[in-house]
Amino acid sequence: MEDIPATPEPSFKQFNFHPLIAEGLDAIGFEKPTPIQAEIIPLILEGRDVIGCAQTGTGKTAAYLLPVLQRIMENPVEGINAIIIAPTRELALQIAQQLEGFSYFMDISSLPIYGGTDGIEWEQQKRALISGVDVVVATPGKLLSFLNMDIAPVANLQHLVLDEADRMLDMGFFDDIMRIISYLPEKRSTLLFSATMPPRIRELSKRILKNPGEVNIAISKPAEGILQMAYLVYDNQKILLLASLIKGRDLPSVLVFASTKLKVKSIARELKAKGFNVADIHSDLEQAEREKVLLQFRNRQIQILVATDVLSRGIDIENISLVINFDVPHDAEDYVHRSGRTARAEQTGIAITFINEEELYQFSRIEKLIEMEVRKQKPPAELGSAPDYNPRPFRSKPSRKPMRKGRR
Repeated sequence: MEDIPATPEPSFKQFNFHPLIAEGLDAIGFEKPTPIQAEIIPLILEGRDVIGCAQTGTGKTAAYLLPVLQRIMENPVEGINAIIIAPTRELALQIAQQLEGFSYFMDISSLPIYGGTDGIEWEQQKRALISGVDVVVATPGKLLSFLNMDIAPVANLQHLVLDEADRMLDMGFFDDIMRIISYLPEKRSTLLFSATMPPRIRELSKRILKNPGEVNIAISKPAEGILQMAYLVYDNQKILLLASLIKGRDLPSVLVFASTKLKVKSIARELKAKGFNVADIHSDLEQAEREKVLLQFRNRQIQILVATDVLSRGIDIENISLVINFDVPHDAEDYVHRSGRTARAEQTGIAITFINEEELYQFSRIEKLIEMEVRKQKPPAELGSAPDYNPRPFRSKPSRKPMRKGRR
């Protein structure tokens, strides 16, 4: 019998990147492309428009950064060559940091611009744009302000990337995106990435993409390496349960998501009172404070980070030991993004959700989306009784008594 040759292992070498890009990949330790990188990189290298649908943690940032850097090396232009738009400052900074790593050995300049900066930083960004920068990573509103003032030189732009496009539309940036595009040359490569594909994303893609290559990777399902669990609890049991799950266990990094910034502050305050090494992050913090907290959490100086939904996407912190949904996410898709903070880059992780009696039906919708039933259990007996799992739609009590028949 004739031997069938083995299929070669995928490697970044197959893309024939510029030697300086290859040097950067070696320095970072990138060897094997993820599925989305293997499918999307060739399309971008061909100059195609692309629409990529992939959950968080699949490597989509490198999937567009690497080929865009290659094309910049092959075809440098005067002014801005590529603009990457992200919904939040955190994601913009994370992309800029990864870009800096990949281009470390290259003569390619980049600049992150986002809201919340002071006048000095604004002037620095203005001067950098005027003097010339190859890649701009920006939030929509801040970028639009520079375009409106004719500060950003985009006449020769070659690449536009929209990252977390569904999140941007959820945040109300559709009109800003369309205004930004009105300033850009029609002849360009447009790359749109989204974790989900609701009708609004399809509409946007039809308006701004031309004959795009489409890649869908593991849409709306948590990574296989995540152990998913849920606890049925009453609200007054949640803090005690959270403390019991963390105390005395080898968990170097724990990420806790809550629905409001008031609840985030309360959780952090109560955990600090119990002696835990904890910090909170939310929109009330100044940008410098938020960056400092994230750096401390990334460096394991903080064990527990309590956050609002702003961090459920777009923050790249590896090897998070445990993700806890203190509240069931309002949108089923957000469960995937929250859980996706663990099990990054083919690692394993644990995601636990606390479900109160009003969130049972909400959680059943999540299970329907991810096409699996998450194992549920009740808290330790010393915390008292817990709700039964009966996922009927929750209906709040009417705000007033119905009018009797015949009354006006």
